[in-house]
Amino acid sequence: MAALLAVPAFAELTTYQVDPVHSSVTFSIRHLVSEVEGRFRDFEGTIKYDPKNVPASSVNFTVKANSIFTDNEKRDGHLKGDDFFAVEKFPTLTFASKTVKARGAGKLDVFGTLTIKGTGKAVQVPCTVAVGQGPKTEVIGVVGEFTINRKDFGIIYNQTLDKGGTALGDDVKIKIRAEGAKK
Repeated sequence: MAALLAVPAFAELTTYQVDPVHSSVTFSIRHLVSEVEGRFRDFEGTIKYDPKNVPASSVNFTVKANSIFTDNEKRDGHLKGDDFFAVEKFPTLTFASKTVKARGAGKLDVFGTLTIKGTGKAVQVPCTVAVGQGPKTEVIGVVGEFTINRKDFGIIYNQTLDKGGTALGDDVKIKIRAEGAKK
């Protein structure tokens, strides 16, 4: 375990390709009085990281909107339609970092633009990061969690309930777990 957390003494800006087999992009949203979880199954990303010069670091992610999966075929079809992601017109969701700041050992704040349905908004993603040696090459692990308001991205569909209130919450919790191998 210590080997995975160790930072090489010769640190420099290193590029890592995100491995989708060992990574995930998940979300949850309030539905009535509980939460529904989902994930995107098709994505790619690149992380550039220098632990000795964190501001030189960057993160870029592209998610295929059509890969949304909530374990319910009917709901997934609705989410892919115009009420939600409009995947025919907007096939990808993207994140591109603008600034990366260290906030303690193994902790970062990644500031960037999240684009959903053609609308880009500034977001802050608090992350943990670890670098170490994998079986074949150096690897990085990054976990980030943040919350967005779906209406900020033009996802406004909802159902009004008979006794007041709405079926869906506006806030969407997003969690990205990324493991990448050195390129």
